[in-house]
Amino acid sequence: MITIVGGGLAGSEAAWQAASSGVPVTIHEMRPVRPTAVHKTDRLAELVCSNSFRGDKLDNAVGLLKEEMRRLGSLVMRVAEDCRVPAGAALAVDRERFAQAVTDTLSAHPLITIVRDEVTTIPSATDREPVILATGPLTSDALSADLRQLVGQDYLYFYDAISPIVLAESIDRTRVFRQSRWDRDTVRLKPDTTAEPAGPACGVDDGQGDYLNCPMTRDEYERFYDAVVHAESATVHDFDKEKFFEGCLPLEVMAHRGADTLRFGPMKPVGLVDPRTGRQPYAAVQLRQDNIAGDHYSLVGFQTQLKWGEQERVLRLIPGLEHAEFVRFGMVHRNTYVNGPAVLTDTWQVRHRPVLFLAGQMSGVEGYVESAASGLIAGLAICSAADT
Repeated sequence: MITIVGGGLAGSEAAWQAASSGVPVTIHEMRPVRPTAVHKTDRLAELVCSNSFRGDKLDNAVGLLKEEMRRLGSLVMRVAEDCRVPAGAALAVDRERFAQAVTDTLSAHPLITIVRDEVTTIPSATDREPVILATGPLTSDALSADLRQLVGQDYLYFYDAISPIVLAESIDRTRVFRQSRWDRDTVRLKPDTTAEPAGPACGVDDGQGDYLNCPMTRDEYERFYDAVVHAESATVHDFDKEKFFEGCLPLEVMAHRGADTLRFGPMKPVGLVDPRTGRQPYAAVQLRQDNIAGDHYSLVGFQTQLKWGEQERVLRLIPGLEHAEFVRFGMVHRNTYVNGPAVLTDTWQVRHRPVLFLAGQMSGVEGYVESAASGLIAGLAICSAADT
């Protein structure tokens, strides 16, 4: 029997791997008994930040990791494929369908039991009944204190942020154009189940643009930039002293680094041609479909901690979003994690308590794919140890 605390991507993947190997699993998930500041539902594997699992081609590390996970029977990768939405060369999903499908699949498995309660101390673990802690960066205060005492050191941390989502019908389609950067539009190749696969499942060009692009002139960009740097932040104010993950910086933090930082970051216009001018715009904001119905779009790379009223004011300066209705505003939250190299082995076991595993973002990885992969490794490692 394996006990898993936390029903996020890592915990869900670990449970699937163990149960698929014939090992009974109990998942403890505190939602909805105790909600968090950013989760909206009680579903397992809920995606609270972006709906993107990032690049899906084999010419980058995260695309290769996805393919390795697929070949190891990853539940997260299988469900993500079933819930895919257009996102160019990236793998993005309808987040509600994704979480529901993972929840339904795990709930239906005869060897998996899901218990809705809050675990406030690290459960007892033995060789026959190991434990996986996969409670994520928003681990409750009580459990965090117990884990801090176990590992004997303070947590590391950084601030993470979430992008806003707008209602599709509120986007002015006369101001935007549809195109994927470099025209890299991706659909999944459906495998031929009657024969051995000839090679890895990767993306192909289907000839359609997957993103809505809001082009900006120089004047429009400079007006937007000025509004961002003078807007009021909701929580963290000292950008220079606080710690942010470089791969997911808030919009205003990037803006404070220089006038052109956004234009060389999430608002870069390269690979895009405005059909109205026949030229590359000075800057561009990309909108990515957030669900299969296509009625919600997220602002790519626009994670922010500005106050909600400020977000509405500033983001409506973007061409095409002058009358945007926001389904969700951006927000910031603090992510805590252990010093993985010092605390954990390469199979995610706590060095001085090998019957206890950590997985997901609390182990020090960052990103949806990496979190799920750590759960996959922990689940397989436990089963491998049991066999020996």
